[in-house]
Amino acid sequence: MRKVIWNILKLSPVIVAATLFTTNTVLAEEINEQVTPVAELSEETSPMGQVTSVSQFSDVQPTDWAFQALQSLVERYGCIAGYPNGTYRGNRALTRYEFAAGLNACLDRVNELIATATANIVSKEDLATLQRLQEEFSAELATLRGRVDALEARTASLEANQFSTTAKLKGEAIFALSQAFGDQVAGTGNNLDTNTTFSDRVRLDIDSSFTGKDKLRVRLEGKNIAQFDGGSSSRPNLTGTSMTRLGFDGDNSNDFEIGELWYEFPLGNALRVHIDAVSGEFNDNINNFHPAFESSGGGAISRYGRFSPIYKQGDGAGITLTFAPKSPISASVGYLAEDNSSPDAGFGVFNGSYAAIGQIAFQPSKSFGVGLTYARTYQNSQGGVNLFDSTGSALANRPFGNIATTANHYGVQASLSPSSKFALSGWAGFSDANAKAGADAGSDAEMFYWAASLALRDLGTKGSTLGVIFGQPPKVTDNTGVLGEDTDTSYHLEALYKLPINDNIAITPGVLVIFNPEHNNNNDTIYVGTLRTTFKF
Repeated sequence: MRKVIWNILKLSPVIVAATLFTTNTVLAEEINEQVTPVAELSEETSPMGQVTSVSQFSDVQPTDWAFQALQSLVERYGCIAGYPNGTYRGNRALTRYEFAAGLNACLDRVNELIATATANIVSKEDLATLQRLQEEFSAELATLRGRVDALEARTASLEANQFSTTAKLKGEAIFALSQAFGDQVAGTGNNLDTNTTFSDRVRLDIDSSFTGKDKLRVRLEGKNIAQFDGGSSSRPNLTGTSMTRLGFDGDNSNDFEIGELWYEFPLGNALRVHIDAVSGEFNDNINNFHPAFESSGGGAISRYGRFSPIYKQGDGAGITLTFAPKSPISASVGYLAEDNSSPDAGFGVFNGSYAAIGQIAFQPSKSFGVGLTYARTYQNSQGGVNLFDSTGSALANRPFGNIATTANHYGVQASLSPSSKFALSGWAGFSDANAKAGADAGSDAEMFYWAASLALRDLGTKGSTLGVIFGQPPKVTDNTGVLGEDTDTSYHLEALYKLPINDNIAITPGVLVIFNPEHNNNNDTIYVGTLRTTFKF
């Protein structure tokens, strides 16, 4: 094939055009696959000014096999142009649009030469050479035409039967081996006796775009990963504390449900609008400054280790607006209603539990960022009070019990990545809550938490991540209600190593250690080990 193109390139532009039309196209299997999408042509294929010397191309060297042919077309005919960045990209595939542009430039030059009668455009020798080439490679050309016809037929069949012209299907599956260890269940004195579990979580995301800049996501999710704090009447007090929860747990008996439904679109460059219809979470909508560990499928193994609990405020339907999303300084505001679909008293968009958030983010580069965040929440007994979404102690989540509670949450988060192989992140948060009903009506409580993380990338193999996260889960430091404060301090320590097998499979062994569970020195240390295998497709 290269010999054919080499001989063709030594001919005049008219012969080049004739031969290219004869061969129709070069098969995708025999050329570089980096074909420019049509949607990008306006940006990537806009030619630079007409070149007068091959040396103007930064990526063309005298040792290149087609150097002399290219030099002849540039200097003899003057109808070769490059890309705006001064490259020619001779090793990539030629699109039909690019061929038309090049052919038009050469034909314009030929017409100019004919008009001025300054050159012998097509000689008999050139025509004879073309005829010999066509005869010599007639079998190869016929084979190419047949294969091209077959490819066009297959492409037409794929287009006719494709799932959608505007949607893409992506999936993630988690297989997890897990077990909790320790002497006693926190706060009970009972022996901690759990078995090794093998469980899974499957997510199917259908992402659609209607303008090229917006996105509609529908997520289907099935899972059967037990919560080690119990989480249900059938499995109470497995460890006695929510501090041992995994970041990817949840159990709906593997019945597929809608896990997410949202639509996001920009209004120019100044505003991004994100609308949640089902299970919206602020950590998905705004920057949480913990990029190495935020993913439940590929990040931290624990619930608390993924990001600051301030982003766990609210869960449901609502809207998030981000102003100047691509600027070094951005601002976000959001609102989520937890029981938005019910018209009953104590529920609905504005009469039930809700969370409102505001954040100023300063991120001058990808390697550094700081966020200042405030959230206002209201939770009532109908929807259930859980101030930190099952991170921290039971008292921190319900400082006055299951009665209507308002709270103000303040957080600062930061991330620093001096190099691509090293990253530091952390957060600190303070909350004050007020009881709105019951015997504690008017009582106040204060909670505090913090964490820091270290990520070492490409350690041992490319794409791997060694992570360590250490911190203090939410703790009640002051409470005027009858339940009082947490007496001691718990510490959260987890270590993990994400090992990529290939682009689609990663294995993550990890261990979680909770010292003084439930902020009580009388409780024995609890360990949770897991082996998480994540498949992406």
